[in-house]
Amino acid sequence: MAENENKDPEKGKKPGYSANNIQALEGLEAVRKRPGMYIGSTDAKGLHHLVWEVVDNSIDEHLAGHCSKITTTIHPDNSISVTDDGRGIPTGMHQKLQKSALEVVMTVLHAGGKFDKDTYKVSGGLHGVGVSCVNALSSELVATVHREGQIFKQVYNQGKPQKDVEVIGKSDGHGTTIHFTPDPEIFESLEYRWDTLSGRMRELAYLNQGLNLVLIDERTKGEDGEFKSEKFHSEGGLKEFVSYLNTGKTNLIEQPIHVTGKEENVEVEVALQYNTTYSETVFSYVNNINTREGGTHVAGFRRAVNRLFKAYGEENGYFKKLKFAVSGEDFREGMTAVISVKVPEPQFKGQTKGELGNSEVTGIVSRVVGEVLTNYLEENPMQAKKIINKVIIAATARHAARKAREMVQRKNVLTGSGLPGKLSDCSSKDPVDSEIFLVEGDSAGGTAKQGRDRMFQAILPLRGKILNVEKAMEHKIYENEEIKNMFTALGVSIEEKEGERVLNIEKLRYHKIVIMCDADVDGSHIVTLILTFFFRYMKPLVEQGYIYIAAPPLYLVKKGKQFRYCWNEEERQEAIDTYSKGENDSGIKIQRYKGLGEMNADQLWETTMDPSTRILRQVTIEDALEADHVFSMLMGDEVPPRRAFIEANAKYANVDI
Repeated sequence: MAENENKDPEKGKKPGYSANNIQALEGLEAVRKRPGMYIGSTDAKGLHHLVWEVVDNSIDEHLAGHCSKITTTIHPDNSISVTDDGRGIPTGMHQKLQKSALEVVMTVLHAGGKFDKDTYKVSGGLHGVGVSCVNALSSELVATVHREGQIFKQVYNQGKPQKDVEVIGKSDGHGTTIHFTPDPEIFESLEYRWDTLSGRMRELAYLNQGLNLVLIDERTKGEDGEFKSEKFHSEGGLKEFVSYLNTGKTNLIEQPIHVTGKEENVEVEVALQYNTTYSETVFSYVNNINTREGGTHVAGFRRAVNRLFKAYGEENGYFKKLKFAVSGEDFREGMTAVISVKVPEPQFKGQTKGELGNSEVTGIVSRVVGEVLTNYLEENPMQAKKIINKVIIAATARHAARKAREMVQRKNVLTGSGLPGKLSDCSSKDPVDSEIFLVEGDSAGGTAKQGRDRMFQAILPLRGKILNVEKAMEHKIYENEEIKNMFTALGVSIEEKEGERVLNIEKLRYHKIVIMCDADVDGSHIVTLILTFFFRYMKPLVEQGYIYIAAPPLYLVKKGKQFRYCWNEEERQEAIDTYSKGENDSGIKIQRYKGLGEMNADQLWETTMDPSTRILRQVTIEDALEADHVFSMLMGDEVPPRRAFIEANAKYANVDI
């Protein structure tokens, strides 16, 4: 018996699972082992999340009243420095852990001043894992602190301190600089995007009026020899934010409605403005963190808007002639709003803080917003009437849109499959394996049909330029033949649930929806029209990564039997140099593809449709705020901002705007 008791009962079993298989990860090992749990992902989004974590700490210093300027620098090697003029991270000895407080903050999860409400009343860095996560996921991080007349420094590799905190000089200033290099062992991409970083800096400037933010890119120099840079500062705060979001739109009321208030230590600030468009644009923040999935603060805001405007309309008899009920969605059509709350102890869902869960915030926001809206409606009857008239038009259009949707869906049921006649479907019925190409024109559509792999590739030709949905009422959209064809081909439908318009994608027939247009100005315009439609009416398809843009080549460079496809001017010149071998050769032929129809079916297949060789650009919404702003500007009513944007970003010469 004694012999049996000493035997390992797990021995000889495969796969083994014993006490030896239980790993206890110490320090920051857990972050390096499972980075996605802490920063969401290890792609470009996760890479930029590192910057947000460091900047958020500096923003918290600003919220506490100790920081007026934050400078973020992208260095030539794509490392990042964030410098603030806050108090500086404490460097004294931590009594419990017997090491410098700086080292504790940088190397211990859930450590920091954010848990001490005397130090930070509100904080974006709620979990105390932010900067330590950045440290763990950096090949090198250098923390430099100006504090108490001295300059302190500590260097870390993959989260591990290389030596103790040292004093490297004297200083009469105060603040912290974090310089980190993302670890190539962790991240798929190491290149920082200017547009992504500048978009967030602009956002932070509006959310923290009076704060100075500077972004410097040492990878790019201007004609003056200076590094590319931009300063962000706002004195108008959320009111300016809403005006920025409404660029390109025609405003219904001249000035945004501004709400400020405080209840139970929760600070509420809201700015809203109505315009003549047909979509709702709402961005929400908690302690400066963008809550992309909304939450209780958004629910409270919507409750107040619905309640107050409905009561005002009924009391003044505006809804008497309507034969159907007005819904919450009608009160928010054409409304642009920014909701910002400061909550001492926010309850977020996950480290990426996508949704606020504090139940008490709903009532607080509803009451604060409701009080201001009540006063506004009483004091501004002309503006109130404009808004209510807009609501009535929205309700009427929604009623018409529901009928139009029902007609489209009923037709699908009555005609069997309900698939458009122009659709050349694929054999596969598995959405995961299937892809559909939305092709510009019948000519290119015919070439694509000949060149495709019928097993998994479907082709839907689109005639001309589809309707600009940015300027159209919803019921008009369902009358557009090309848009109806896209709805029926994709198998998705728009439904109403609890007064909200929701896209049902349960029967989506393809998990790759590829927009394939000519590589010219008209083609780019059609791509933009289609993307605007997807962004406004099928956003879940974009959010889940189902939308792609094909990249047909611009040139074919040929010499004898040698040939090479080229997607830009650099590749064209490289091909010419290769074939000419440095000599002036008139034997090289260059074909510029002005349209997909100019290609043979086999050429279109091997360059643009063959999964083994093609280039597909996945459409993502890295910055929903900036995407909304750009779509409104490009497809809206105002010409000057559109002209300025196109001139700054044009890829083609002599563009006729």
